[in-house]
Amino acid sequence: MKALSIRQPWAWLVAHGHKDVENRTWSTGTRGTFLIHASKGMTQTEYEDVCAFLARDPRLQHLNAILPAPDDLEKGGIVGRAEISDCVKQSTSPWFMGEFGFMVRNATPLPFRPFRGALQFFDVPDVDAPAGVDVQPVLF
Repeated sequence: MKALSIRQPWAWLVAHGHKDVENRTWSTGTRGTFLIHASKGMTQTEYEDVCAFLARDPRLQHLNAILPAPDDLEKGGIVGRAEISDCVKQSTSPWFMGEFGFMVRNATPLPFRPFRGALQFFDVPDVDAPAGVDVQPVLF
């Protein structure tokens, strides 16, 4: 299955269904289910920048109350699964910051699985879906 690395706490926000756009400088034709990989690195400043971003938008302010503390965020592995439905150059979502936005839906957290990340989409072997979860392949 394909995975995409996302820095924490953004990865947590995507995996828990709060963040519906993943911003990139590159476009993708990828559609379908992918794994959310939490990058290994995250600085205190990066965490605080996300908290400040959430605080600035009334639609997102409530998330600061549920965002895990920096030491509680899992890093360096698979943390969730979601689906990419589109890649856009503009959106009304408060999460869109351009240049390209991967529209994310049907996100769900998964039990943490340590795994080395990579740039762009990368393969993760032997990932089984939890019982009752229909996994559609990533389409390229």
